[in-house]
Amino acid sequence: MTTDLTQATAAQLGKLYGKGKASPVETMKAVLARTDALTSTVNAFCTVETEAAIAAARASEKRWKKGEPLSPLDGVPVSIKELVRVKGWPASMGSKLTDKSPADADAPAVARLREAGAIVFAQSTSSEYGHKGVTDSPLHGITRNPWNTDRTPGGSSGGAGAAVAAGLGPIAIGTDGGGSVRIPASFNGLAGLKATFGRVPAWPPSLTGDLGNTGPMARTVLDCALMMNVIARRDARDAACLPADDTDYTKKLGKLPKKLKVGFALRFGDHPLDIEVAALVTRAAKQFEALGCIVEEVEAPFSFGDASRCFVIHWLSALQRLLEIFPEERHHEFDPNLLAGAKAGQRYTLQDLVNAQVTRRELSIAWNLFFEKYDLLLTPTVAVQPFEAGKNLPIGPDGKGNVMWSPYTPQFNLTRHPAGSVPCGLSREGLPIGLQLVSGHYKDALVLRAAAAYADAHPLKFPVLPEKK
Repeated sequence: MTTDLTQATAAQLGKLYGKGKASPVETMKAVLARTDALTSTVNAFCTVETEAAIAAARASEKRWKKGEPLSPLDGVPVSIKELVRVKGWPASMGSKLTDKSPADADAPAVARLREAGAIVFAQSTSSEYGHKGVTDSPLHGITRNPWNTDRTPGGSSGGAGAAVAAGLGPIAIGTDGGGSVRIPASFNGLAGLKATFGRVPAWPPSLTGDLGNTGPMARTVLDCALMMNVIARRDARDAACLPADDTDYTKKLGKLPKKLKVGFALRFGDHPLDIEVAALVTRAAKQFEALGCIVEEVEAPFSFGDASRCFVIHWLSALQRLLEIFPEERHHEFDPNLLAGAKAGQRYTLQDLVNAQVTRRELSIAWNLFFEKYDLLLTPTVAVQPFEAGKNLPIGPDGKGNVMWSPYTPQFNLTRHPAGSVPCGLSREGLPIGLQLVSGHYKDALVLRAAAAYADAHPLKFPVLPEKK
């Protein structure tokens, strides 16, 4: 057949399988061949399980031939971020210090995907313990953006984002503790969702506690919705898991309700903002009016400085645990950036943490009240374009490292609101720019619906990546 199966979405693959025009075995072999060809170029995977993947594809092929697929994702290849437990694979956390013995159980999202017939074939790279918004680690080296391999794919789910963008499986599981699904979704031209906290069960608990979320990443919002239908199911191993709500996220997609009230915030505070990001996101916000929405420019309802300090205290005080978990004589093996952050976390007092918890509650209430007035919030996903791979920070307007390059995503990890990213165009350099969509608690389906409505009206033409230079 002439169709390049590595460039098909999960939804497209399901239709091809159902019509007998392609098979899971053909797809899996094509994805594995492409993975082998691009391993050194993109470095998106740290584990690839070839034989088991082909065996799973053959079993899926038999189900499709009988007309008995387990779900629309049956036979679809999926990669799993290395921070998420997969039975039989090392839970490496991107770290030289961790025990590399095989995990004895699947995390909830992985178990649900297997039950749906998806083929769990590869483990994607992350920064060490997912501690930063780019993807490189002392264990696995630098992961690169398929749109331009000199640039970062973002992080910490950068391997997941790079894999989907490069055609190494149409869907992926990432994690998001401060934007780690949304940032690489933006940098790689993908759709990604951090659902309401507890909607997608997670186990074992994240090092960063209730900041951490497991979420879907794909080229289309429809594929994210297909994944949510599978992974957003209760699991008793998650102490914060929400009650089952039986939502079919694919059926919630479609035209937006008339006169949906949308707030648009171009900035959250006094932070640098790339001029092309500002232009493309502003244009996207205006295009929501053509979708029947009432769009108003708004300001964030809470001090950006206070919210940022609150997040940093929560984040670094969690990272400092690593200094207790691992012996001091091995601390030099950490990513220097992680080690510095963990040591900074040790300097916070009990009162600092209590005050940050108070600020977190105040921040959450402020955004709750905002979503009483507005159905949706639109912002840039990231304030910059994808920057140089191997760097922790982009260079700011002052010529120094820009520590405020990702100001929009972390607040909604603190407040637990659902937030997604969808591409809204390409810069002059041909790099993707993301639009963040946020809504009130439990309105995950509305975030996906709005993202799909926008993306359907303004699709991003996806080239075969990486393009030859």
